[in-house]
Amino acid sequence: MHFNVEHKTLVADDLPQLSSSGEFDPDESVAQGSERRAGEESLSRRRVLVVDDERLLADTTAAILRRAGFEARTAYGGWEALEIVKGYNPDYLLTDVMMPMMNGMELAMAVSKMSPSTAILLSSGQAGVAPILEDAKAKGYEFPLLAKPVHPSKVVERLRELGSASH
Repeated sequence: MHFNVEHKTLVADDLPQLSSSGEFDPDESVAQGSERRAGEESLSRRRVLVVDDERLLADTTAAILRRAGFEARTAYGGWEALEIVKGYNPDYLLTDVMMPMMNGMELAMAVSKMSPSTAILLSSGQAGVAPILEDAKAKGYEFPLLAKPVHPSKVVERLRELGSASH
């Protein structure tokens, strides 16, 4: 499935709903989505910090997560994310690995020290992450990695898996 995005401002109401199976159902109404989220009250309180230097990708991912019942905020770099973590205390960190200034693995390691209860999920679409992952593993850090491009329902599924494993 391919989407052409011509505007940089996305509104969550413009995105398709996730069905109860986690798949997109463009015919599902906003009211049905609200009812489903009310039934998933424990997830609606789960805070996700989405970090990606590609702003459109970060904003779109956060909007999709909100539709799935999460509370989501965005940061467009590692340093900005660290500042947000201090006050936001996310349950989950979803971060791209390849970012300028501070890569996602450096961010993940810092967040795991600052907020040990935050579950961390990395994502990357570049083959060059292997040395970064190996270096972190040598330092005692290992986090799950999603390969981009990833279907939004898979992101939701993985976060829910992390949540059930850690909460």
